[in-house]
Amino acid sequence: MTVTDAHMVYSARTGGLFRPDRVYALTGADLTVAPGETLGVVGESGCGKSTLARVLVGVERPTRGTVAFRGRDLWAMRPAERRETIGTGIGMIFQDPSTALNRRLSVRRVLRDPLDVHRRGTPAAREERVRELMALVGLPAQLAGALPGQLSGGQRQRVAIARALALEPDLVIADEPTSALDVSVRAQILNLLLDLKERLGLALVFVSHDIQTVRRMSDRVVTMYLGRIVEEAPAGDITTRARHPYTRALFSATPGLLDPIDPIPLAGPVPSAVSPPSGCPFRTRCWKADEACAASMPDFTASDRETPGMHRFRCHHPVGESESTHDLVVQATSAGERS
Repeated sequence: MTVTDAHMVYSARTGGLFRPDRVYALTGADLTVAPGETLGVVGESGCGKSTLARVLVGVERPTRGTVAFRGRDLWAMRPAERRETIGTGIGMIFQDPSTALNRRLSVRRVLRDPLDVHRRGTPAAREERVRELMALVGLPAQLAGALPGQLSGGQRQRVAIARALALEPDLVIADEPTSALDVSVRAQILNLLLDLKERLGLALVFVSHDIQTVRRMSDRVVTMYLGRIVEEAPAGDITTRARHPYTRALFSATPGLLDPIDPIPLAGPVPSAVSPPSGCPFRTRCWKADEACAASMPDFTASDRETPGMHRFRCHHPVGESESTHDLVVQATSAGERS
């Protein structure tokens, strides 16, 4: 899948009945998901992660830009062809399984529904597929007649995962798939997703606010800030070799227990998506910001260490390759004291 210069702008009534505000939820997103890889998406609340997920899965049409799947623009297709392409090629796992599943339908009906809609096989083959899906995600066969309300949170999420896999998609979008679950079952669901990805050869987009989990789950990690992708890097580099100041600050907030450090301090709140700052949107909180940052949003720059395209970032004053998190804490603290 490839996303090119995608923008998502919503109208909001905060500006009044006759002059609604415009919410810039996604701005100029460029992204490619390769077959079989896991792409992690991180950022603070309101940064556009879920908007990007909805655009990827075809739930929402971008205000501007293109979303191509298997080499074809989804929104240039006729509606029936687009529904077929998205329905059979892309699966979606939502954040809260208690609201994502119809509480009046049994597990069997939930899993049969996509098979019935897309007329996959005979009725007998569909029943067999339901049994296969339940076994695939570790659900006992005797739960086929149960309603979602009779299941635990982990079991409900397993049903949601099985439904996303019913039509054998190439790509699965997981939007905060463990945030509504108890800590005790999160690891089980994450391990299940990793196992299914390997067994089925899936491409996976994993969206989460849990940045350390994203780092462990992913091959590449994308950092978003106020609707923009500001950095994209191999998962192994994202903690200590990230070049964008925001990425380094974000990951410094959850250091490892064996290497405790103070987080990099950021000044002020995240700006409003209704009136984002000019130039680089992170400049209002960045200790490196100057007039150039206010004047323009820089284009992507490739890291010197990586093959072009493997590690890229958008920053006028990137973090140096040799700068440690401790160095950045000192810099940010000094800049805050001077301001």
